[in-house]
Amino acid sequence: MKKLNIADAAEYFGVSKEAIHNRVRRGSLQSVVENGIKMVILDDARVKPAVKKTVQARRTTVNNDRYYKLLEEQNAKLQSRVDVLEDETRSLRDQKELMLIEEREKIERIYKEKDEQLKNILSSIASKFMLDAPVQAEEEMLEAEIELAPLAVEEEAVSESISLNKYLKKQDFSEKKIKKIKARFKKIAKEDDRVVMVGSKLYIDTAKYDYSDIIR
Repeated sequence: MKKLNIADAAEYFGVSKEAIHNRVRRGSLQSVVENGIKMVILDDARVKPAVKKTVQARRTTVNNDRYYKLLEEQNAKLQSRVDVLEDETRSLRDQKELMLIEEREKIERIYKEKDEQLKNILSSIASKFMLDAPVQAEEEMLEAEIELAPLAVEEEAVSESISLNKYLKKQDFSEKKIKKIKARFKKIAKEDDRVVMVGSKLYIDTAKYDYSDIIR
């Protein structure tokens, strides 16, 4: 038989001090007060719970070790999976970058080919223009000479004439009648020698010819 204070008894049984006080109040533990200190009385029968507690603690420790080991194994598997996913992600990113580079190079080649085609077309057009330009210039000069020849004759013809518009404006005709007279002159201008046409203008010589059959 031995005596332990409350703190030692709690450590002995592996419980709290409050649990020891409860046991004393219930009578499951005997106690005495010596020099004002409560002492718990233990006999051989009270040693078994301590041993049982120690075995239980060991079992708990073993279970905890197994649990931690299982967690470590699972953590290692998860880490391995994360590494695999990171490698796959890195590979996909590299493939994407390679595809983008290839597409960009393809687009650049297409634009380069289009630029070359456009340059060739422009060069062909420029060459054709340079070859055709002298011929076209000669044709225009020839046409101008042909047009100027009759104009010289017509200028002599209209030197003593007056434009039909100017003549009609001096007359006391209505707008409606003026339009009808102009229409008659235009109709006979190419066939009647009394009317001279220069471009789109008509000229008459009232001192030389009579136009009463047209102006009526």
